[in-house]
Amino acid sequence: MNAPVTLPLWLLVLILLFAAVTFASHFLFPSVRWFFRKRMERAVSRLNERLARPIEPFKLARRFDTIQRLIYDPDVAKAIHKAAAAEGIPDNVAFERAKRYAREIVPSFSASVYFGFGARLAKLVSRSMYKIRLGAMDQNEFGAIDRDATLVFVINHRSNMDYMLVTHLISSSSTIAYAVGEWARVWPLSWLVRAMGAYFIRRGSRGQLYRAVLSRYVRMATENGVTQAFFPEGGLSLTGAMAKPKMGLLSYIVDASRPDGRDVIFVPVALNYDRVPEDRLLIRAAITGERKFRPSLWSALLALPATLWRAVRLKFTPFGTASVGFGSPIVLSEFLATSPDRSIDELADVLMDNIAKVVPLVPVPLVARAMLQGHSSKDSITDAIASDLSFLRTRGVTLPRRSASELATEGLALMLARKMIRKSGDTYEIVSDEQSLLDYYAASIAHHFCADAA
Repeated sequence: MNAPVTLPLWLLVLILLFAAVTFASHFLFPSVRWFFRKRMERAVSRLNERLARPIEPFKLARRFDTIQRLIYDPDVAKAIHKAAAAEGIPDNVAFERAKRYAREIVPSFSASVYFGFGARLAKLVSRSMYKIRLGAMDQNEFGAIDRDATLVFVINHRSNMDYMLVTHLISSSSTIAYAVGEWARVWPLSWLVRAMGAYFIRRGSRGQLYRAVLSRYVRMATENGVTQAFFPEGGLSLTGAMAKPKMGLLSYIVDASRPDGRDVIFVPVALNYDRVPEDRLLIRAAITGERKFRPSLWSALLALPATLWRAVRLKFTPFGTASVGFGSPIVLSEFLATSPDRSIDELADVLMDNIAKVVPLVPVPLVARAMLQGHSSKDSITDAIASDLSFLRTRGVTLPRRSASELATEGLALMLARKMIRKSGDTYEIVSDEQSLLDYYAASIAHHFCADAA
């Protein structure tokens, strides 16, 4: 019984390794997880004291638990059985597919990543590239928003900078969960996006099972008060003008509304830029019809020193102004109460109209519009901008705080720096290959001047 046993060294090492792993998995790891979770809960409690809209418990749940809730939801179970019957496959195969979709969609929110890294990065990038200005916003309307309601920001999609800009502006009062396309499913960006609370969606997916899983997750988030943001156009604007909305996510959010549950409040948000970083790629995509575009590594490397030099030479942020306007909030229960038969299409039209009304006026689009009308001297461009501002004042459009002369000066300087226009004596002319770029920027505010814009 007490006789010594001789073991090979490799076997002893293997036994000790198994013992260490067992000890860690049963005693050490749970203790470490408990320690860090307690620290996180204390940090979240302190954060919630200063946030206007506290972080929802649904976002703080373990990702594994949310995935389990999602895949075992009765609606998802019905969709699994229906998909299996339609495709002639076993239910367990369809179940595994649904689980894969759930893992793809469900985020893993981290308050420390969101506020410690993400929000700070958004602020650094936004403020280093742009002068940020607030456009239309009624403080009284936003002060009256029900704090228990689910807030949904509905945003026009001009650039991938939209995520950074809106996150920077909202992070002081709330967290925000974006619906993010497949472009961000690349490591390590995918890890950061999930940690920021965003959920991935497949644009244009026609699979019934995938749509059932996505729909149920969005409804769960909405029912639990998660502040969300999505781009109803579905993708970046290729022309500068707003595109027609897609109904998928909007219909899922509306389906989550219950008379006895949380109300849903939509907040229209309009963005406009003096420079969209992807503008040339977007224009090229509009011409070719191919939406899958990305800059080459070489062009990205060349852009960095050029941007830094432009910042030094112009003595202000190299990309000019980025402005954000907030439209009047739309309370879903009140919208439906006016007529129970009102459709999702009507709601989408109202949201898009409210976004269009508050699209900000920034220097480059105003100067581009004036030059496309044939104005070539600084004085005539300034007069044209002043005339446009005077006209828009009568339509109730929120005007920039700067004068027409200041707007013309800044817009011309930015366009000259990008070689969109050239100066000859006292006049300016459009560079022949760059007219499409002026068309792109002028299109962002053209709807303000249409006969039916009022």
